[in-house]
Amino acid sequence: VQLQASGGGMVQAGGSLRLSCAVSGGTFSRYDMGWFRQAPGKEREFVAAVTWSGGSTYYADSVKGRFTISRDNTKNTVYLLMNSLKPEDAAVYYCAAARELAIAMNDYEYLYWGQGTLVTVSS
Repeated sequence: VQLQASGGGMVQAGGSLRLSCAVSGGTFSRYDMGWFRQAPGKEREFVAAVTWSGGSTYYADSVKGRFTISRDNTKNTVYLLMNSLKPEDAAVYYCAAARELAIAMNDYEYLYWGQGTLVTVSS
């Protein structure tokens, strides 16, 4: 299974970006999907996750109300819409795939990872 993240870039504080993660080589609809991020000098942290059907979503408290995760199983793609971006949101964002997530924020539950896409937020 291969994951290709895209959509990162530079944006001013308060702006928006939409990240995409295209999945190939597997049955996309069998996987729960998540987004994580890692800022320089910091540990990787959970951002958001969505179950295989799209029926349930989970968010880190730091992004709740600003970010929206969604998926399109016809396009084998998961999205992360990021609104009201803050300088502290700047990081490399990674998408990941898991089978039957127990706890969405546990990165060890994810089997496959994308290469990351860089988000820079200027103040």
